[in-house]
Amino acid sequence: MNPRRILVAPGEGRAYYHCISRVVDRRIVFHASEKEVFRSILRKLERFLGVRVVTYCLMGNHFHLLLEVPDKEAMPKLDAEQLLELLPLLYDEAAVEQVARELEAAKNSGNSGWERRILERYERRRFDLSVFLKELKQRVSIFFNRRNGRVGTLWEAPFKSVLLEGGEETLRTVAAYIDLNPVRAGLVERPEAYRWSGYGEACGAGKGAEKARAGLRSITREGLANPGADGGATGATVLRDLQKQPELPSWAEVQRRYRLLLYSEGREQKPDEVTGEGGRVGIAAEECERVVEAGGAVPLAEALRRKVRYFSDGAVIGSAAFVDGVFEALKAEGRTGPKRTSGARRMRGADFGELRSLRDLRVRSSEKTAG
Repeated sequence: MNPRRILVAPGEGRAYYHCISRVVDRRIVFHASEKEVFRSILRKLERFLGVRVVTYCLMGNHFHLLLEVPDKEAMPKLDAEQLLELLPLLYDEAAVEQVARELEAAKNSGNSGWERRILERYERRRFDLSVFLKELKQRVSIFFNRRNGRVGTLWEAPFKSVLLEGGEETLRTVAAYIDLNPVRAGLVERPEAYRWSGYGEACGAGKGAEKARAGLRSITREGLANPGADGGATGATVLRDLQKQPELPSWAEVQRRYRLLLYSEGREQKPDEVTGEGGRVGIAAEECERVVEAGGAVPLAEALRRKVRYFSDGAVIGSAAFVDGVFEALKAEGRTGPKRTSGARRMRGADFGELRSLRDLRVRSSEKTAG
């Protein structure tokens, strides 16, 4: 049985898959610039097709994706405004204008069925695992072949997929396996140093950092919505009550727990002294011990090795009393928003102690320099 065809039952919310695909002959063809384009295509398709990328890893000759596929029947239908907002992600201006003219003509005709048929051309592609992977591989192939003046297939076979139970334990374990790939391949010493992975992107300050964090935080959402989901529950109970979205922990808390898992699972293993077998490339033992001792928290010293956005965009930094004092002065001058009632904001992304910032930088709080 092909797991790509195992769909979540109507009303059960979503299904998760680990997907893998390799380049023909397993040649190393994706370097830094190709990986950047690959990731851009991946993120555009994620938004256009409505399939969430929980985490990912783009390697030199293959990729890993952990994908969340919603129940198509439970998702709202596209309307004309939404379609025209999405189309520029994948189509040029001329194509978007053509569709806009079609929709306008359908609207003016008073024929609602005509407009619905136009929308369905695009709607039928959404929330579908096979369509998502087909378009991803096809668009990456077109880009790669044009850049390199080549023709023919880029991929050695259709993608592999594994259907995953939607509980936190399963999803965190598979996510960690994916994000540890560059460490196990000897490309980097620490998972956050690899730019083309979900965790690496989430730890950075690029425009995709918040999207990557949202993917990893969604794993925690599953754990909160479905406690004990990996304990032998049925599919119906595993995905129950998904309309009740629990409040998620902060990224700092999610990162702490996930970092602890990565450094526990990613520890290097020395080969047997006699047989030379059983060794595994991984994170240095002393580094793992340091992270485990800290409970997964990112220490201030490590945060300061990155480009900390608070220090350039935080507006005011200091003790809570100092920041609040500045805020009150600005408020008296009418220079604060009408809805804001307090000044000091906790600084995210590391343990900054008692330091506070005037601005709450939810997106791109820090940027790594490695990788």
